[in-house]
Amino acid sequence: MTRLDAQASPITIFVDADACPVKEEVYRVAERRAVRVVVVANRPILVPRAAFVERAVVAADADAADDFIAARAAPGTVTITADVPLAARCVAAGGEAISPTGKAFTSANVGLALATRDLMAELREAGEQTRGPKPFSRKDRSAFLAALDLAVVRLRRRGFS
Repeated sequence: MTRLDAQASPITIFVDADACPVKEEVYRVAERRAVRVVVVANRPILVPRAAFVERAVVAADADAADDFIAARAAPGTVTITADVPLAARCVAAGGEAISPTGKAFTSANVGLALATRDLMAELREAGEQTRGPKPFSRKDRSAFLAALDLAVVRLRRRGFS
């Protein structure tokens, strides 16, 4: 995509919303930076009544929200998700992906994240006791805000509106 093409494309933030702990932070950044947000969930959830926020309710299928987001991922989009396979699909489509803890998924690190996820799943299936994720903290929330703001600024520098 050329810089001229990017200038015609608005930035869109997709939120994999069913279990997302940072929706309010997404709304704050989106309002401050004047970008569109699409909140995707398997059931109706409350979203702010604001022109920049849209809600997409998808089927109850396990992968319906992921499929909806991945089909729309492209340069100029940022996906907020803890789902590593979804992040990989978005990055492969040229979009950006950020976890709720502020970890930015890139083409350089998403393969390792997928491999680690798969290894941990295999260990659990084999009966191994794993610790699971750490509790969500204020530090995670702060790191997320910084990562999302940086992603939007970076896209603007590349010419997206």
